[in-house]
Amino acid sequence: MSKIDVFISEDQLKKRVSELGAEITEKYSSPDKNLLLVAVLKGSVVFMADLMRNITCKCAIDFMATSSYSSGTVSSGNVKIIKDLDVNVSEYDILLVEDILDSGYTLSKLIEILKTRNPKSLSLCTLLDKPDRRKADVKLDFRGFTIPDEFVIGYGLDYDERYRNLPYIGILTLDKE
Repeated sequence: MSKIDVFISEDQLKKRVSELGAEITEKYSSPDKNLLLVAVLKGSVVFMADLMRNITCKCAIDFMATSSYSSGTVSSGNVKIIKDLDVNVSEYDILLVEDILDSGYTLSKLIEILKTRNPKSLSLCTLLDKPDRRKADVKLDFRGFTIPDEFVIGYGLDYDERYRNLPYIGILTLDKE
């Protein structure tokens, strides 16, 4: 039987997401800003839904889905866009919203792609940051929590498409069979 230990409680998440919303509001509330929140599907959708309810300045939302594909067990470093943005980003200040930043490979490629589209600005917000796993240089503008190298689930994060609906972040320990 698998075991789940609560790592970040629902109350801790609510408090930190509220604080992030205030930080983002402060940065983007001037009249010359045109904020576009871009969620990287699927994992970040829960985080972004709560985050945008805590942002009090004008903002719009959009979604992207990516896939990193590999040969065997080695990542190719290629990023394939499965679902692209619906808007022209050249008039927007993009805030890329991600659930977790670990190796940074996919996000660094996604940032490269978005920069070629000439947004007014491009920033990154992640709920969870795993710096011990970082392989690519990714500049983080807003961070929810720094976490150790543990396998986490809940609040949008999954294991085999399960556990996304948990209202907290948990550490999943799988049975060894």
